[in-house]
Formats: sequence, structure tokens, C-alpha cells
Amino acid sequence: MKQTNKLKILNDPIYGFITIPSELIFDLIEHPYFQRLRRISQLGLTYLVYPGAYHTRFHHALGAMFLMGRAVNILKSKGHEITREEEEAVQIAILLHDIGHGPFSHALEYSIVPGVVHEKLSLEFMKILNEQFDGKLSLAIEIFTNKYHKQFLHQLISSQLDMDRLDYLRRDSFYTGVTEGQVNTERLISMLNVADDHIVVDSKGIYSVEKFLVSRRLMYWQVYLHKTVLSAEFLLIQILKRAKDIYSSDLALPAVLKPFVAGTFNKEYKDLIPQYALLDDYDVMAAIKEWTFSSDRVLRSLSEMLINRKLLGVKVSEKIISEEDLSLKRKEIQDRFGFTEEEVKYFVFTEPMSNNAYNSNHDGINLLYKNGDLIDIAQASDQLNITALSKPVVKHFLFYPKP
Repeated sequence: MKQTNKLKILNDPIYGFITIPSELIFDLIEHPYFQRLRRISQLGLTYLVYPGAYHTRFHHALGAMFLMGRAVNILKSKGHEITREEEEAVQIAILLHDIGHGPFSHALEYSIVPGVVHEKLSLEFMKILNEQFDGKLSLAIEIFTNKYHKQFLHQLISSQLDMDRLDYLRRDSFYTGVTEGQVNTERLISMLNVADDHIVVDSKGIYSVEKFLVSRRLMYWQVYLHKTVLSAEFLLIQILKRAKDIYSSDLALPAVLKPFVAGTFNKEYKDLIPQYALLDDYDVMAAIKEWTFSSDRVLRSLSEMLINRKLLGVKVSEKIISEEDLSLKRKEIQDRFGFTEEEVKYFVFTEPMSNNAYNSNHDGINLLYKNGDLIDIAQASDQLNITALSKPVVKHFLFYPKP
């Protein structure tokens, strides 16, 4: 039997050549659960605003794994002990951190599987893979769930300066073309250190951290919370809600999507995985294309709007949109299109959105000085805007059909 070369090299547009670090990681990447991430968009429907944003969760997971390898090497070079087993485990944990994401990122969590969150699903995917791989993921799961005695390894996966954020900011900036979001991952990773079992940054990396936090804030308002991106994503959510609300056995649906729209899926996380693992963006879009021919006027109209990019209008307010203003807008749209009181709620609705670039009260980013002092970036920075970034900004969005 021919031996497969599992230490393959991939060409990534951001980092160049990425070497798959072990045979176990190669086998995980080849697994159908992970290959599914090729069919899950990293930024949902953001490509309707930024045409280049077609990259996938697959790209992001590999990029985060690559950065994790760099971070581990830097920490080892600074005298921190990380065994070969720990190194592989932390790379597996970051590789699989998003494996539980559903189609179009968070759309399913808001609509047809409410209460089922992707973080818990990722853990269940990892547990099932651990069984299939004879317990070889046990250490990765310990680190992922923050139950391992070296807490700093978990912080490389989940913290305010983790490999997940470093990759998605740089990758999303690259594919959207929003240059304000660019971060110097090389510089930031080279400045990482460990103190008191926590990830810290050498004090001379202060300006790189400042740039990272500012970039993150700008990416949120310019990309992730861009009003037209939100219009597309909430339109998708409304479509799925309507399909669920009017579901009957003759509703045109891909077989793998049917249990979720019908509400017959098993809500126990472990039992949900086999069905959930079959779902991807293609199923949802195939259904929406079919629904443009639906006899239900609301489902048909919503679906046509998304397919033809005739998105909802958006009004952004610093203040909460009153029930009175919402009712007036609904009455206006109801009169214009002849919708019923119930139907118009799918077309006119409000959503609050919060942007908090830095949370100094929760697992903050500490700078390590040569005398051993640890100082939070918000206190150490001479930039007043870093303190401002730690305050959440909430904006209120009113969605409605354009004239």
C-alpha cells in the first residue's frame, strides 16, 4: 500500500506557504466535518457589499493554525516550556475552534435553531472526532475548555489577543480590501510572552497592540456592522423565520435543511451533530432560490429581495427606536404594499448592535516591562482613544423596504 505524504504544504494568500504540522492534523483536515468549512462563508453575506469577501471558514481555520505554530515557537524561544504534545494539541484546538459554525455564520442561531450556539457545537464536534481518533484529541479539548493547568495555552485560542482574532482581522481586511483593518501579525506574535501563566505582550509592543485595537474597532463599523451587511444578514434571518413559520410538508427544501425548518431536529447537542454536519451555505441558498417561486407572498418577496440584492433600507440611530416610530413605519409600509399587520413585521423591524473593541475588565491585554511590572494597555497607552475603546458603543438599526 502506497504511503500518503501527510506533511503537505498549502499556499495561503496571506502568509505564503503553510506546512501541515503533523499526520494527525492532516487527517483532521481531510475529515468531512472539517472539509464542510470550505462551504461556509467566513463573513456570511458580506460579499454583497465587499465583492472580494468570498473566503471561507476553512481558510480562516488554517490561517489561525499557522499563527498558532508561530506563537508557540516564539514562546519556546523565550524559555517557556511547551511540549511537542501540547504544541500539537493547541494547534488542533485552534484548527477546530469554528468547526461548529452553521451556514452564513450566525444566521441559523438567530432563526431556525435558536439557543443552539456554535461554540458548544464546536466542542461536541471535537468530542465526536476524539472518539473517532481514539482519544488523540483529549489534550486539545482540555486546552480548548480551559481545564488544562497551563492557562496561557487556552488564551492563545480565546482571549482579547488570540490567534483567532489575529487571523480574521488580517484575512477579512485582505479580502474586503478595507486597509484600515490591517494588523501586523508578525510583530504582535514576536512580542508575545508569558507571565503568571497568562499571555502578555513585551512592553515595546505597545504601539502594535494599540494599532490592533484600533483596527478591530474600524473593522467592526466598516465591515462586520456595516449597515448594508446587516441589512443582508437580517434579511436572510427573516427569510428563514418566515419559512419556519409557514412550514408545511410541500415547502420546497433540500433534505438536509428540512428538519431545521420543520423544527424536528434533535436539540441534544451530541445527537444534533450528524444532521448539522451536512448543512452548509449551498443548502440555504438553494432553498432561497426555490422560494422565489413560493405561493406565500412574504417568503417569495423576501427571497427575491436577497437573490436580486434589493436589500432593506437602514436607518441608524444612537437612541433606542421607539415603539411609536416603529409602528408608524410599519403602518406606512403596510399601506404601500398591502401587507397584513403580521406580515409587515418581517419587513420592518429594529435591532441593536454593540461594538466593544477592548474590555479591560475581562481578561485584559497586559504589557510586561523589564522590571517585571504588568500594566493593562488602557493604562499604559498615551493614546486617550484606547481608554475610549473599552467603552461599548451601541447603535440602533431600523430596517424597512426601500421606496
